[in-house]
Amino acid sequence: MNAPNRPTNLAGPERIEVRRLIDAPRERVFRMWADAEQMGKWMTDGGPVTLDVRPGGRFRIDMNYKGKIYDHEGEYLEVTPPSRIVFTWISDGTNRKPTIVTVELHDRAGRTELVLTHEGLPDAANAESHREGWAEIVAMLEKVMIGLLIAKEIAQGEKQEAPAR
Repeated sequence: MNAPNRPTNLAGPERIEVRRLIDAPRERVFRMWADAEQMGKWMTDGGPVTLDVRPGGRFRIDMNYKGKIYDHEGEYLEVTPPSRIVFTWISDGTNRKPTIVTVELHDRAGRTELVLTHEGLPDAANAESHREGWAEIVAMLEKVMIGLLIAKEIAQGEKQEAPAR
């Protein structure tokens, strides 16, 4: 399937960028963006997530935040494992008009530099609110990934310590 066209009727002119170095290989970080169950652990605080991660595929994410549900939806414009995902992002926070999120994952010696760019935001106050929100979300992604890596190490250690039968 050909990649869908980028929307030209964006919510506004503002653009933000969030960067974070995550102590995990980019293939694992990419999977966290492409797996609905995993995304629910770090992005939505348990809210439902539906993903069809392919160009032209759609998503719906219901975020729980301070006791309120915020619904988000969009369409994947580009999916290039394990390095890049581009999608539209539509929510009340974008005045129900499309914006574009680009997630780039760069290998940094076994770690991953995540660069998230969100463009087409309505105004400066909205852009700052989204910058803060994405920074929190990316920090939670890292916390969940660390927890998963620790759980995997513990499970591997238990397998090695298990008595032979």
